Amino acid sequence: MSKYTEFYRDTVIGLLQEIEEKERSSIDKAADLMARAIKEDKLIHVIGPGGHSNIGAYELFYRAGGLVPVNAILDPGTLLSMGARRSTVIERTPQYGVAVLEAFNVNDGVLIIVNAYGINSMCIDVALEARRRGVPTIGVTSRAFAEKVPPDHPARHPSKKNLFEVVDVHVDCHMPFGDAVVSIDGLQQRVAPVSTLVNCFTLNLLVIRTVEKLLARGITPPVWTSANIPGGDQANRDYIERYQGRIRLL
Repeated sequence: MSKYTEFYRDTVIGLLQEIEEKERSSIDKAADLMARAIKEDKLIHVIGPGGHSNIGAYELFYRAGGLVPVNAILDPGTLLSMGARRSTVIERTPQYGVAVLEAFNVNDGVLIIVNAYGINSMCIDVALEARRRGVPTIGVTSRAFAEKVPPDHPARHPSKKNLFEVVDVHVDCHMPFGDAVVSIDGLQQRVAPVSTLVNCFTLNLLVIRTVEKLLARGITPPVWTSANIPGGDQANRDYIERYQGRIRLL
């Protein structure tokens, strides 16, 4: 360990503690929406509009210990595997996100939009389109970051709005401005980003509270078992049969 790795560890731990302590009310409201969707046999849609933000959608989808009725919207447009620079161009393209929601049949349930930056066109468009469709939205994003980005920055949505302003429930992931947090002597640019860590931590807090709420209502939460342990495939078989066709990428 070096002073830099220790600083990164301590910074991440501090951010996770900050999320858990300061976002309890927002997490509770978001979990109410998620639990209601499951109770009504609807889907929890999740989209990470932008390169690494897609990791948030991956984290909730087909995950050991994760909720089953999750429709991950992994459109090739913003996947880094389809081209890194292409991803940036697509996430800045107005109205692209509207077509994506249509393609993934997002018409009910609840939509989680996870993007720590929360400013690009696709990010804002999917939130506005979900509202037009009557689908409640949960935004996992950093208010502190978005408010520091100038209104005329080319990454911004034409409206200049921020994700936290256009969702029904905002859960702040507390990512600091710039994302990377470690300054190393001799290098001007900071290293070691935190956005993926804070996003995934926040999303799993939502899962935990949703499971708690379902159990409190006498509903057995549909949760995936790891396919890599004995009995995993058998435990998941009924869920796959039930949701095949409803969850596009299952």
